[in-house]
Amino acid sequence: MSDAQAADLVVVLITGPENPKRLPSAFFLAAAAAAAEQDVILYFTGPATELLGKGKAASIFPMAGGKSVADFMKLAEDNGVRFIGCLQSLELNGMTADDLDKPIPLLTPSAALPSLGAAGRVLTW
Repeated sequence: MSDAQAADLVVVLITGPENPKRLPSAFFLAAAAAAAEQDVILYFTGPATELLGKGKAASIFPMAGGKSVADFMKLAEDNGVRFIGCLQSLELNGMTADDLDKPIPLLTPSAALPSLGAAGRVLTW
């Protein structure tokens, strides 16, 4: 990754649209840690990369009448959480960088692992 400083917390997000009720907690935890001035990275991989697609997260509602996954993602970003996508998982899901809602760094697992693994804590969600 671009900077040598290891993150305080990395959340490896594997859960995607298949389990919407599970998603808000990952973003809440990341946002809370970032609000407490921790350096937080959220790495989207596997099915989670689908959430990065144009309009996808905005169309997923964990609770009827509640906020969309896009709202939870925005909360995390507004608190300083950095998003990184897995390039291989995008390809696995038939996506390219052009399909993303907004540009974010895209790294293969082998490129991301050294920095992600150096974090103070790693959570898999």
